[in-house]
Amino acid sequence: MSAAPDTRRRRPSTADRLGLPALRGHGLFITGNLVDSVGNGMLLPLGILYFTDVRNVSLAQVGAAMTVGQALALPVTFLAGRLMDRIGPKRVVVWANVLSAVGFALFLLARETWHIAGVYVLVQAGINMYFTAQRTLITHVTPAAERRSWFAFTGSLRNIGLAVGSAAAAGALTLFGDGSLRWLIAVDAATYLLAAACFAALTTSPPQPDGAPPDDHVTGADHTRRYFLLVAVNIPYVLAQAVLSVLVAVYTTRVLALPASAASLLFVVNTVIVSACSTAITAHLAPKVPRRAVSGGYLIMTVGMAAFALPAFTGAAATAWTALIVAIVLFSVAEILLGPALSELSVTLTPQAAGGFTQGLYQFSWALGMVAAPALFTLLLEAGSVLPWAVEAAVCLIAVCAAPALKTPTRHRDRDR
Repeated sequence: MSAAPDTRRRRPSTADRLGLPALRGHGLFITGNLVDSVGNGMLLPLGILYFTDVRNVSLAQVGAAMTVGQALALPVTFLAGRLMDRIGPKRVVVWANVLSAVGFALFLLARETWHIAGVYVLVQAGINMYFTAQRTLITHVTPAAERRSWFAFTGSLRNIGLAVGSAAAAGALTLFGDGSLRWLIAVDAATYLLAAACFAALTTSPPQPDGAPPDDHVTGADHTRRYFLLVAVNIPYVLAQAVLSVLVAVYTTRVLALPASAASLLFVVNTVIVSACSTAITAHLAPKVPRRAVSGGYLIMTVGMAAFALPAFTGAAATAWTALIVAIVLFSVAEILLGPALSELSVTLTPQAAGGFTQGLYQFSWALGMVAAPALFTLLLEAGSVLPWAVEAAVCLIAVCAAPALKTPTRHRDRDR
């Protein structure tokens, strides 16, 4: 007599409840992502302080040199895309980290304004190369069924790494003062070399096509137009990401007259929510269809922008704090919905989406947005305290209307219903 089948359901594990992908065997990939993000986190507070306090270069000169260097590095996204098609995403990610390490090491030799611009070309070129190839690299080291989970998980790792890097830099400066800046620069360069070593040791394989027939009635021009639409839809998200680093600190102190610590507190709240909740929300609450997650994320982001603007009308400190906390929570939830879904679409929207040209184009929208955001948001804030929030809310609403057109090809249509 045969045994009765075991119909008991497996109890969900902690990893299942947290929405984590299968992590076993991906230690090097996880470490590389985390260490790279630590290096980025140290970059934010170090650059300006080092050149102004150690090299005695004026703040205006440093700011201009940084802007010029980052602008000159913009075309690197397309060069990295072409390189990725030739040698694969893993090698591009490795050399991107090496390039950033060299750029940081040269900080120690830079003294003139043009030196500063030059080292920022190298550092930003490395960053642009990394993010051009990183999304495609994920498709080469993880299963297709877990793709969005991995995008969410790497997003969490990035937030954790940024927080650790920023905290390490702030702690060293607090304990040892400006004298620690040279050592911090050297350590930051070393973190990029460590990340490069982790990525170099990875075993990768390109994802296999699923064998489904392509859409015969869809032309290459149709695919191109669809991908350009994705790039356009991504721009409001890029600008929203710049809100925390560019706009919030000036808005809370100069418009709302709150202490300087307000922006730091909001950044901490955002980091904690995104780091702790990204995988769980993506796995259990976010719409499974990427374009619907994009629509929902932008709708929530629109409400968040309205909450940010609300204190400018009331003027009461208590109301301001309540509105800002609500705003940063909405912002964080929208970020969780948008980040993984847009990343997934960036490599699946068209048959060639994970290729070099399309990834270079997608990353160019990020690089260009980050270069333009400081000037854009400060000009809008000078014109009116509510104007930057209103403009960002308006472009988010436009993205809500455009997102339904981001349909994936027939071979992915079974999950796009």
